[in-house]
Amino acid sequence: MSAGESGSVVRRMLLGAHLRRLRESRGITREAAGYSIRASESKISRMELGRVSFKARDVEDLLTLYGVDDEAERGALLSLVKEANTAGWWHSYTDVLPHWFPTYVGLEGAASVIRGYEVQFVHGLLQTEDYAHAVVSRGLAHSPAEVDRRVALRLERQKYLVSEHAPQFHIVLDEAALRRPYGGRDVMRGQLQHLIEVSEWPNVRLQVMPFGFGGHAGESGAFTILSFPESDLSDVVYLEQLTSALYLDKREDVVQYERAMQELLRDSPGPEESRDILRGLLQLS
Repeated sequence: MSAGESGSVVRRMLLGAHLRRLRESRGITREAAGYSIRASESKISRMELGRVSFKARDVEDLLTLYGVDDEAERGALLSLVKEANTAGWWHSYTDVLPHWFPTYVGLEGAASVIRGYEVQFVHGLLQTEDYAHAVVSRGLAHSPAEVDRRVALRLERQKYLVSEHAPQFHIVLDEAALRRPYGGRDVMRGQLQHLIEVSEWPNVRLQVMPFGFGGHAGESGAFTILSFPESDLSDVVYLEQLTSALYLDKREDVVQYERAMQELLRDSPGPEESRDILRGLLQLS
């Protein structure tokens, strides 16, 4: 994944955040802003969150409404429009991607730190090809060709973990995710062995939350927190559901999930002890 491709999502977020600050500094409502570009209030909201592509004409009209007359400032922001609309590599998979997922793939590829908790299965960035095939096959009805395409996308995402700009990846896997079989004995053995190997990578911190601990901070289910190198961008919490996903970036929401993540990392056995747990499960499998 090139920096330009992953960066397009970040540039949308940066441009949207800048437009929001300009609108708020002028005391203009989203409704009024939407009216100025022949759009709805919800369209302005999606633009300001970086959830949609931008039209140069719309940005020009909004800058005029917000009183931005300086040609240099206008030019810089309009140049962002072209960069923000760059199609990422994952757009070639739109035929098999849920409508909410391209945004996540772009955010994941732009993040400098990825933290997460999984309870149902191994995190997608750590799945072997055979395990991923078993997981995808167990999902909603897919044709064999679509299963292969979805697995290929998952493997393509994993390249980011070993790229030049690889993120720090902190993951807590519930013991349930490791004991729930997908694809049979050989597949699970291969997956456990892969986790042991990946857990020793310098940018990966893998911990296991054992059954024996009892109740813990991950009681609400799986989540991922994405952090970005750009200081203007807030952390984003990603919550996947059966037919949709939530992207939370309000500070009060993010703080709650960051606290839960800190508690999970604190309460789970450390990386070395977690490797021992994985080795034990491998011997039992």
